[in-house]
Amino acid sequence: MDFLRPASWEEALAAKAEHPTAVPIAGGTDVMVEINFDHRRPEYLMDLNRIGDLREWETGADTVRLGASVPYTQIMENLRAELPGLALASHTVASPQIRNRGGVGGNLGTASPAGDAHPALLASGGEIEVESVRGRRMIPIDEFYLGVKRNAMEQDELIRAVHLPKATGPQQFSKVGTRNAMVIAVCAFGIALHPETKTVRTGIGSAAPTPVRAKEAETFLAAALEEGGHWESGAPIPVSVAKQFAQLASGACNPIDDVRGSAKYRRHAVGIMARRTLGWVWESYRGDGRTAQGGAQCA
Repeated sequence: MDFLRPASWEEALAAKAEHPTAVPIAGGTDVMVEINFDHRRPEYLMDLNRIGDLREWETGADTVRLGASVPYTQIMENLRAELPGLALASHTVASPQIRNRGGVGGNLGTASPAGDAHPALLASGGEIEVESVRGRRMIPIDEFYLGVKRNAMEQDELIRAVHLPKATGPQQFSKVGTRNAMVIAVCAFGIALHPETKTVRTGIGSAAPTPVRAKEAETFLAAALEEGGHWESGAPIPVSVAKQFAQLASGACNPIDDVRGSAKYRRHAVGIMARRTLGWVWESYRGDGRTAQGGAQCA
């Protein structure tokens, strides 16, 4: 195994063009596990840690440009207001040591359906900035995941950044695992309210061959909130609406049985998480002063 260590982004792109099979490594939290267990033996490893731009972020008027190697710890500490769903998901990533090393780019590059960042990224929306010596392009997050550990990147491309809209409404994230740290998700669920467009987005992890959105559930909930005047009033969501949303979210799954959980359990858990996160996110929305009266929550 040869080790490549470019000193700049331009050097990295040139090295990737010359060695398209080179596996990029920054945090190494996924790649090194596979190598250590002899599940993967790449011909070339490309260390990206000398490229400082990958660990930087920029906050614009409406979006955040998040470098591919910005550690989860930095997201938690500095971008909680702008990217609340991703900050919540970052809290569940393994241990503090891993959160200090790992970043969103690694989750995207590996494209494992169990990656903790994926549900929050899908719920938020946004684009992945990838580049090669041939040029730069933006891949919408909804088009990025192609299959189990397969993404829409070409072999000579590297992930440079993720462009995410700043939250205009509350976001939530929930994960089921055998313990709170150092665990791969049995399944996970993210939800984001987008009041300006009166829409809802979701993300489901580890319950299908790829991370997926529960689009039918999103459409149903957005319509129910609009028809009931909830966006304006902030009134409690009817229990029947919450139940239907949970059922539709569960129906969006296509899970398998494995050592971490059965397909039946995953579908059930996603439905529970969908209802609970809807309750949490709506409680936050109501807390913004849209209603003066309290009421029962849906979860």
